[in-house]
Amino acid sequence: MTDVAWIGAALTAARPQAVAALLRYFRNLDVAEEAFQEACLRALKSWPVNGPPRDPAAWCIFVGRNSALDEMRRRNKHDALPEDDVIADSEASESAMVERLDSSAYQDDVLRLLFICCQPELPATQQIAVALRIVSGLSVPEIASAFLVSEAAMAQRITRAKRVMTQSVVAFETPGPVERAERLNTVAAMIYLLFNEGYSASGGDAHVRVPLCEEAIRLGRLLLRLFPSESEIMGLTALMLLQHARAAARLDENHNIVLLDDQDRSRWDHALIAEGLVLVEKAQRSGIPGTYQLQAALAAVHARAARPQDTNWLQIDQIYAVLEALQPSPVITLNRAVAVSKVRGAAAALEMLEPLAAPLAGYFHYFGVKGALLKELGRTDAAREAFNQAISLARTAAEAAHIRMNLDKLNS
Repeated sequence: MTDVAWIGAALTAARPQAVAALLRYFRNLDVAEEAFQEACLRALKSWPVNGPPRDPAAWCIFVGRNSALDEMRRRNKHDALPEDDVIADSEASESAMVERLDSSAYQDDVLRLLFICCQPELPATQQIAVALRIVSGLSVPEIASAFLVSEAAMAQRITRAKRVMTQSVVAFETPGPVERAERLNTVAAMIYLLFNEGYSASGGDAHVRVPLCEEAIRLGRLLLRLFPSESEIMGLTALMLLQHARAAARLDENHNIVLLDDQDRSRWDHALIAEGLVLVEKAQRSGIPGTYQLQAALAAVHARAARPQDTNWLQIDQIYAVLEALQPSPVITLNRAVAVSKVRGAAAALEMLEPLAAPLAGYFHYFGVKGALLKELGRTDAAREAFNQAISLARTAAEAAHIRMNLDKLNS
């Protein structure tokens, strides 16, 4: 990996902790983001010459803090700066807040920032979008893709959310236990979207996005420590663990996508799988089904299959049916269609796809699945058309290369 590529990966991984710490320090969203950006610029100049720091996040916090203080001094030449113990959000100056916390894990800056972003004054979609932008540094196109909306619409959502947060008197106060419980579902959704962005690597480089998956899993574990009896948080954490366990086998040496049935299962991380399976079983004992639990149960069926032919596709179809009833979604129906094709054949699955044409008209995976089903049925021309549409919607080189491989097989 080149120096520049390494720096990009390090800054991506450092951003959540750095921005969260800077926001805690300055209590101003714009200042925190500008401070981190200045630290990134200095890293691009300094690290290739001086080598990487031992702790990139700490380096960014230190450099960003100092650059922001320097800027504050320049803007307020005639105004004395407040003392450090007033600017800083130290435990001594926030003893009242600290006493309200029921777990030391909540002192984690990133998780704290997630709860702050998820303010009830904002619609849930805006809460999640602004958290993805501020905490994880995802671009507007990446967030828009996660929500299946236009970039312009997402940019407006984020702008409105940031304006509300900036104007709110209590925007950067640490919420108490009751408020945390009220915001739990939104925080969980944000963490899962963060994981999905890393897992799908829509930024174009799977290796750069791996830290997003790891950060989401870390946050999931912290959230589980805060809410140890919440079965949906167990399911969320299990789901991320089971999916990330396959990371090493998802791409070949040329960074081409390897489908689940073709993956070398010996390369799966069996320690992560074991941790995930324990959480799935524990969550299921609650008797209260939820969307994360059900998705984790789906991942568990795949994880338990030693070989592709051992996969219990009937069980997967049944779980998807429950999930579809609990949370109707065209994407869930699309995923269920794959299971149906294994149980009842490609024709039955293709029939399920017909009502999804309009809602998933801009969705890469819809055309990929449709092309594969048409190919299986021998409808070559229609399959080729679907694959061509999929290529036009591919977000990464790996996605496009995978579809081209299918086209090459059709043409040959």
